[in-house]
Amino acid sequence: MDLPLIIQGGMGAGVSNWRLAQAVSSTGELGVVSGVALDVILSRRLQDGDPGGHMRLALQNFPFPQMAQRVLDQHFIPGGKAKDAPYKLVPMHSMNTPRVLVELTICAHFSEVWLARQGHSNAVGINFLEKIQLPHLFAMYGAMLAGVDYVLMGAGIPLKVPGVLDALANHEAASYPIYVAGAQDGDETHVHFNPRDYMERELPPLKRPKFLAIIASNTLATTMMRKANGRVDGFVIEGPTAGGHNAPPRGKLQMDETGEPIYGERDVVDLEKMRAMGVPFWLAGGYGSPEMVQHALEQGATGVQVGTPFSMCKESGYAPELRSAMLQVAHGGSARVKTDMLASPTGFPFKVAQLENTLSQEDVYIQRARICDVGQLREAYRTEDGRIAFRCAAEPLNNYLAKGGKTEAAEGRKCLCNSLLSNIGLCQVQKNGYVERAMVTVGNDIVGVSRFSPLGEDYSAADVIRVLRSGIEDQSHAGDTVSANLAAGYTPTHPEDSTQTLVCASASGARF
Repeated sequence: MDLPLIIQGGMGAGVSNWRLAQAVSSTGELGVVSGVALDVILSRRLQDGDPGGHMRLALQNFPFPQMAQRVLDQHFIPGGKAKDAPYKLVPMHSMNTPRVLVELTICAHFSEVWLARQGHSNAVGINFLEKIQLPHLFAMYGAMLAGVDYVLMGAGIPLKVPGVLDALANHEAASYPIYVAGAQDGDETHVHFNPRDYMERELPPLKRPKFLAIIASNTLATTMMRKANGRVDGFVIEGPTAGGHNAPPRGKLQMDETGEPIYGERDVVDLEKMRAMGVPFWLAGGYGSPEMVQHALEQGATGVQVGTPFSMCKESGYAPELRSAMLQVAHGGSARVKTDMLASPTGFPFKVAQLENTLSQEDVYIQRARICDVGQLREAYRTEDGRIAFRCAAEPLNNYLAKGGKTEAAEGRKCLCNSLLSNIGLCQVQKNGYVERAMVTVGNDIVGVSRFSPLGEDYSAADVIRVLRSGIEDQSHAGDTVSANLAAGYTPTHPEDSTQTLVCASASGARF
C-alpha cells in the first residue's frame, strides 16, 4: 500500500463524515472518517428519514442482513420525525453493553466506512479517541467488516489496539482495558467481545488495517514501540495548534492572561529521534499550507495530517450555516480560537472557536441545564461497594457529586456530546423545548483557509489537496485526480437535507 502524503484529520462527531473521506480518498490521499458517536449519528440519520437513502444503501451491503434489519426496525422513521420532536435516545455503553447497542455500533461504523470507500479504489481510514474506550471493540470490527485500511487513534495511550486489530481480523475474541478511577487489584476492568457471537455466517479473515498512533511526545512514541501488543505502523505527531482535543502541556501547568495553557520547548517533539525509529510519521497542527507540507518532507516526515482546511470545505459535515459563518470570519481575519482547559469533560484541553450563540459564550453556556443523555465521554469509576459505574463532569452537579466527583472538576465543563452533534445538524430537542447549541472546534489554522478560496467562495476537498500539493518539488506523492475516480463509480447526491439541520440553524443563530 502506498503511503499517503496527506492524511485528512478525523474531526469532531460527523464533521469528518463519509462524504469528506470519500472526496479526499478519491484524490489518492487518505480520507478519514471520525469514529466518534457514529452509533448515535446513524440512529439520528435514520430517525430523520435517511435523506438520500445512503444509510439504507450501506446497510443493504452489510454482511449480516438480519442484524441490519433489526437496526432499521429500531431506528428508521419513514419521512423522518417531526422537526420539533426529540430524537429517541440511544442506550449508553457500559462494561456489558446491551446487544442492541453492540449491533448498532457495528452497523454504524461499517456504514460510514463502506460509503467512504465507494467510487474509488484508494485507502480509507477511521479515527478514534482512546478516551472513548467502551465502544472500541465493536466499532473497530464494524469498520474492518467494511474494509477500512487505516485505524488512527489519539487522546490516550493506545497500547492494546494493535493486538485487538490482529484478533478481530480473524474474527477472534478480543478484550480492551478500561480506565476505572479508584480501581483495585482483582477488579474486572476489561470490555470483552467475541465477533462469532454476532456473525450470521462464516466469513474469510478480514484485512488487518495499518495502525497509526497519534502522539504529542517522544516518550509516548517510544512507549508505543516498546510496549504495544502488536505492530505499530506509524505515528501522527500532533502539535498544540491542532483542532479538537490537545495533549496537555508537559510539566507544571501554566496559563496565560486569557486562561489558555502555555506550551513550551518540552512540548516540541524531537524529529531526529522520530527518524531514528525507522517508522513513517506525519506532522499535524499548522501544516495546512504547501510551504509546510514541503517543510515536513524536508524534516523526514512521510507527509502531513491536515484538519481545519478540510473541515471548512463543502463536503464537511458541519451544518451549512456554521460553516458559512466560519468561512466569512476567516476571510475577514477576525477568527479567534481558544484552547479551553475546562470545556471538555475528559480533562484534555479542547480547541473552541469563539462564536456568538454557541456554548463558547458564557451567557449561552449558563442558559443550558446540565444534562448527560448521550454519554460518550463519561468516566468509569469504582463505587464503594465495588461496582463499576459512570459519571460525567458535565452532568447535573448534584448527580456528579453523589458519584464522588469534585465540584472543581465540574466547573465550566460543557456537554461536548450534544454540542458536537449540534455542529452537524443533529441537535437534540430537550423535553423543555431547549434546542442543544453548537460548540465549534477548529485548529488555529482557521485564519489560513483563504488560501484555498481567495475570493471567499465555497471550496472542495479536491481544492485543498491541489493547493497542498502545489509546493511539492517531488510530485511522485501526488496520486490521481478526483475526477477520474468519481466518474468511474458511486457518485452520491450531496444534500444538506436533514430537516433537523434547519431547526438547529434557526435556533442557534451562530455567528462570530
